Amino acid sequence: MKTILSILLFFLAVQTIGQTLIKGSVKDQKGQTIPGVNIFIKNTYDGTSSDLEGNFQMETELGGTQTLMFQAMGFKSQELEVVLNGSVQEFHPVMREAINDMTAVTITAGAMEASDEKRAVVLKSIDIVTVPSAMGDIVGAFQTLPGTSTIGNDGRLFVRGGDASETAIFIDGMKVGNAFGTTASNVPTRTRFNPNLFKGSFFSTGGYSAEFGQALSSALALNTVGFPLRSQGDVSLMSIGGGFTQTLAAEKSSITASANYFDLAPYQSLIRQNFDWERAPFGWDAEVSARQKWGNNGMVKAYVHTESGGMKIWQAIPGSEERGELVDVQNRYTFAQGSFKQIGKNDWSYYGGISYSNNVDALVLDQVDLRNQNQVLHGKFVALKGFSDRFSIKTGVESYTYRYEENFRSQNSKRELNDHHTNIFSEADFYVNSKFILRGGLRGGHSSLAKETWLDPRLSLAYKFPSEGQLSFAAGQFSQMPVEQLRILNQELQNTKANHLILNYFLNKNGRTFRAEAFYKQYQKLTTFKGNPFQYTDIQQNGEGYAQGFDLFYRDRETVKNTDFWITYSFVDSKRKFAQYTERVQPGFAPRHNGSLVIKHFVSGLKSQIGASFGINDGYTYTNPNFPGQMNDKTRGFQDLSLSWSYLPRPNLILHLACSNVLGRDNIFGYRFSEQANASGRFEALPIKLQAPRFLFLGLFLTLSKDKNANQLNNL
Repeated sequence: MKTILSILLFFLAVQTIGQTLIKGSVKDQKGQTIPGVNIFIKNTYDGTSSDLEGNFQMETELGGTQTLMFQAMGFKSQELEVVLNGSVQEFHPVMREAINDMTAVTITAGAMEASDEKRAVVLKSIDIVTVPSAMGDIVGAFQTLPGTSTIGNDGRLFVRGGDASETAIFIDGMKVGNAFGTTASNVPTRTRFNPNLFKGSFFSTGGYSAEFGQALSSALALNTVGFPLRSQGDVSLMSIGGGFTQTLAAEKSSITASANYFDLAPYQSLIRQNFDWERAPFGWDAEVSARQKWGNNGMVKAYVHTESGGMKIWQAIPGSEERGELVDVQNRYTFAQGSFKQIGKNDWSYYGGISYSNNVDALVLDQVDLRNQNQVLHGKFVALKGFSDRFSIKTGVESYTYRYEENFRSQNSKRELNDHHTNIFSEADFYVNSKFILRGGLRGGHSSLAKETWLDPRLSLAYKFPSEGQLSFAAGQFSQMPVEQLRILNQELQNTKANHLILNYFLNKNGRTFRAEAFYKQYQKLTTFKGNPFQYTDIQQNGEGYAQGFDLFYRDRETVKNTDFWITYSFVDSKRKFAQYTERVQPGFAPRHNGSLVIKHFVSGLKSQIGASFGINDGYTYTNPNFPGQMNDKTRGFQDLSLSWSYLPRPNLILHLACSNVLGRDNIFGYRFSEQANASGRFEALPIKLQAPRFLFLGLFLTLSKDKNANQLNNL
């Protein structure tokens, strides 16, 4: 009996010792209590939650050394090591705000990112191919965004009073040389690359990261797609040509190859043209894109694009009854790159790669027979380290090799330029808390040809309001060498400079995005010159100027059912002394007022998407020699209403029809004047127009795959 009693008393004592009481309260860094905190012993079911006052209490029969966990939405998880010995234990942890993609403030001043659904998604590939006025051109779609200007007789990207040469384009972080096709004067060009290649983009209208350089106004960074969903073949039949793409996808690798051909001659024989074509634009391109997973935490990408094309056009001479000058343009282009991403140990990650661009132009104009070649070799390595959820550093090194050659075959003369740039950059992000971030960066470089070393500081910060929206500020200095056509004539030319100040308000909520941004740019050491494009003289760097204004952007996917639309307005006040101008003028590529509206509506019953885009500005300045002064006249305002219709008769078949400038407005982008005055003392003029009042595009896109529901939109 005593033995049984002793055993019962022993187990009672053990049970009493095993009951440990854990209690306390949880607060944040400001001393405020946190309700609803999940509190539990790691790897067990013993736990509780804090009440409305942040207090908690729980009992456990566990003993020994254990880990007590504290978890709450919006806060960093916390672990405490405790010894459970049957006593009452009290804890009062202070939880830190977590910095994560869903709640953290992000810097939006001068930046529009389209690669992360949680952020300010502006344009993705599917947006680009469905903007009616873009006609599938990447830059054509970006011209509907704030801060850009539509220059119809050029086609390149003009940002906030900056020339098109002031925008740099990157693919997977690597520089693309000659990203636009070669064309004749006043014949618009397009980007060379298929928008289906890209999953997202980072478009900066100024104040961009220290990672990018050699661009006074803007950086456009395009990110290629990852692994495709499936193996499939895609057939494209269009009113201007056709193509075929084959994708082979495995678990850890994929390869995509495509070939395309276009020829505008059949189309132009049916549609009236404003231009006098001897040979309509034609060309072909081919590309291969490969992906390979690298271990458990890495990926390698390779991409090769090559193309060839040409055109012959008669360009009328103002005041002459003759047909004009025959311009013959032939182009051969290759771009190749390899890039990698790797997640390392201890919160390190790495990315970089190498790219090569080779552009060869053959131009015959009157008595000029010119062949030029432009080569760019770019290598980059970047390392990122997250020291905590609040502080990270990105640092990298780059090497650029530029080679440019001009061969005047008609004169048996040749000149060339060789330059090497070494660049280093470093940038740090510091989250004061989830509502306030600071970013500071430095970018340094050295040119072997100019014998110049430079250092460009960058600074950004952003604050997220407790209620709605956030405010961002960005400032920095940006350097860029003059274009090769000038540097080859004066190889002592150094960097031009621009200083940026940007203030931005951003709100993204419930499928609606609103941006308002004010900016100021100051230009220094701009290049001025005299003469003609083949032999500029008196090249100096005494130019300067400014650009200031504001942008508004609103996008809405929720208000109207099955409808996505965005509307933009930009005001740009720009004056600069540059090129042939001897005083500050408003550039012809910088209209003061720019607006756009894009609407896309899906009609499920008709299996169709109907799109409309409308672009407008207040006109383009030009110099009229019949009056005194420079940039002393202005065209009437530009307007373009474009419509599109996409129809899916079968899941794997897409029919797309688009028409630009539906109303046939006679848009004029400036005038060409005769070199000499006529008998009455006036300089005669010819208007600069588009090649046709409208452009009509019809395309049929068929996907061949085991999955009968697959089509070309699946990977966008």
